[in-house]
Amino acid sequence: MSLLTIGTMAFDDIETPFGKVEKVIGGACTYISWAASYFLEDIQVVSIVGDDFPNEEIDLLKSRGVDLEGLEIVPNKKSFFWSGRYHDNMNQRDTLVTELNVLADFDPVIPESYQEAEFVMLGNLTPEIQLSVVKQLKKRPKLVAIDTMNFWMDVAWDALHETLKHVDMLIINDDEARQLSGKYSLVHAAEEIFKKGPKYLIIKKGEHGAFLFHEDKIFFAPAMPLAIVKDPTGAGDTFAGGFMGYIASQEEVSFEVLKTAIIYGSAMASYCVEEFSLDKLKNLSQYEISSRVNRFKELVHFIV
Repeated sequence: MSLLTIGTMAFDDIETPFGKVEKVIGGACTYISWAASYFLEDIQVVSIVGDDFPNEEIDLLKSRGVDLEGLEIVPNKKSFFWSGRYHDNMNQRDTLVTELNVLADFDPVIPESYQEAEFVMLGNLTPEIQLSVVKQLKKRPKLVAIDTMNFWMDVAWDALHETLKHVDMLIINDDEARQLSGKYSLVHAAEEIFKKGPKYLIIKKGEHGAFLFHEDKIFFAPAMPLAIVKDPTGAGDTFAGGFMGYIASQEEVSFEVLKTAIIYGSAMASYCVEEFSLDKLKNLSQYEISSRVNRFKELVHFIV
């Protein structure tokens, strides 16, 4: 099975109560690819960077089985850059600097060799770009998932709704679900969002876990209680990478598989936040992932 992901590869400056790092590697595609690489070897990336993006980071991704034919490297231009400072509660952050750089001209083209991708993860980009990717695919994938945010609901409402007609799954947080649906109850929010196109919906609640909705079925996965959270940056994309990577490693797409995938995605995200940037994701073992998944099982296991 193969996973195609479209999104950013970037530099970040990050400040949290646990420290500050400068010009570390970030971006949705980067986190998604690293997380997914622990579950399958056929990962395809469509993204854009400047010639300032380190060759060693590109080589590391390739060593994890990530195909970068779809990565555009623009000479004499800079990569996307974001700088942010987290509040003491780690749930809120202030964006200090956003420099689009090469991302301002991103017009993704899906290589011919990617046309057989069975699974697609559309990172948080403009709805127009996300839709253009879907329309470029000559063969309908088994599952197309999309990430979006409040900003696109504010400035690209119609375009977002058009894009939602063409995807199978939407991954958003609880505030975004309420804004998109106009409903406060997450159950009612899911009902409204299903009318817009997606068959599956994941509503993330940060440190409180995530809901999976499909038709009349609901599954809830808790978040792992952690003593230390050093850097939440990329946690959502890491979740998506682990989630989609696990699904792509299975023989079928079923509600039971999706339930297990949420646990694996949550496990990957729980490791991501323990260190800055990709430091933890680059050094995980399969034993650590399995151990963390087993801890999730223990969180909710009970006997009646």
